[in-house]
Order: sequence, then C-alpha cells, then structure tokens
Amino acid sequence: MTRVKETLSELLLLSKLQVRLASLVASNSQRQMLIKRLRMISKHVPCPHNESEILSFGLEILSFPKDKEGCVVEAGSYKGGSTAKFSIFTKLANKKLIVFDSFEGLPENVENHDKSILGHSIRELFVGGEFCGSLEEVKNNVRRYGEFDVCTFIKGWFEDTMPAFSMKIALLYLDVDLASSTKTCLKFLYPLIIPGGVIYSQDGDIPLVIEVFDDDEFWEKEVGLRKPSIEGLGKKKLIRIVKDTE
Repeated sequence: MTRVKETLSELLLLSKLQVRLASLVASNSQRQMLIKRLRMISKHVPCPHNESEILSFGLEILSFPKDKEGCVVEAGSYKGGSTAKFSIFTKLANKKLIVFDSFEGLPENVENHDKSILGHSIRELFVGGEFCGSLEEVKNNVRRYGEFDVCTFIKGWFEDTMPAFSMKIALLYLDVDLASSTKTCLKFLYPLIIPGGVIYSQDGDIPLVIEVFDDDEFWEKEVGLRKPSIEGLGKKKLIRIVKDTE
C-alpha cells in the first residue's frame, strides 16, 4: 500500500511539473522532445532518482533569471543519468554545467546509517566504492544522450577538488549520500552561490544528512553563515534552499 501511495504521489507531482514546464517551454513539440529525451536516458542509463526530482531541478534551471550570472553545479553523478538530463536543461538556459565526482564511487567512511525517514532500510547502502561510474562511462552517456558541450567534469574526492573551485554558482544539486560529503559540499560551494541562487539535495530522506543541514553550529563555524531556511527538511527526500538576497 505504501508503494502504491508513493507511485500515485509521484504521478501527481509529475503532472503538476509538466504544467509548469508548459509555461516555460511554449512549443508543444519542444516539450515532447524534451520529455522523450529524459525518458530515453532513464531507459538506457541507471538512474537512482525519481523523475520528479530531476524535473523539479530542471525547471529551476529554466526559470532562473536570465540576467543573473552563475553556473549549474552537480555533485555526485553516478553513471551520468542525472548529468545527461541536467545538461539538456542547462543547454536550453545557455549556462555551463560543472560536475564534481570521484568517479570511483563513495569514499570510505564510518557513517552508521539505519533507516530512511521514508521507512526503508539504508543500512550498509553507502559503503566505500558504491555508486561508482567511471569518468569515461559518464562522459560516454552524456555524449550519447545529453549535451556534452556544456559540461565540465572535475574528477577527485570533494575535499581535494572543491577548495580550489571559485566560479559563481547559480544552481547546485547534491546527490552525495553521506553526511561528511554533504558537509564538504556546503562548506566550499555554498559561499559561491549568488544571492537568489538555489540548492537542491536529493538526500533529504537520510537522517545523518538531515542533521548536517539542521546544525546551526556547522553553518556558523564551518560555512561561516547563518543557517538558511530549508524547504522540506525532515519531511521530503528532495529539499530546497534559496540563498538570501543581499
């Protein structure tokens, strides 16, 4: 019964998102082609996400003010399914997509995960090496199904690659699974997000990740800013932050 409710909820949300898509992409043929491409990616590339999660962020990309600078950043690409999808939206928005990943799977860690807030077990799901897609595999999938020319790939562990990154960020998507990786992303990337910029995290159902987002001391001492308002925290898998305008 729970799965039936989740499926119905997903279908209802997708229906609402497609109505919004129609307001952003006026041509019916263009919309149908976009949806066809997204479905093609899901068919041929492993995509451990709901379509509504990708479409929600894609609509953020399309609706972001054209006069504001900043790139789109994805942290955590797995096999490149989400990357290929985001690259299509990014191309339409005339922006650049920066992709951070180790391309070696999750880092070794000692995080003790038990259950998702949705009720299912996530024990031993996030061990080192899981969710690995090589750089060439990801690039090949994006070349075949996405818009490769808008993408820049940054290979390495986040703590090694993100401190040197300095581009302004308009939109950031996190799918990193671990509390430690979430901390690293927020510490080094959040200060680069422009006022009015948007963050999505696909990990909002993971209790240890929720604790990071909800930790006032972490935000103040490590990010150097007051904890922002976070939509859906502790309630939804996909959480959203809009950075305060200055």
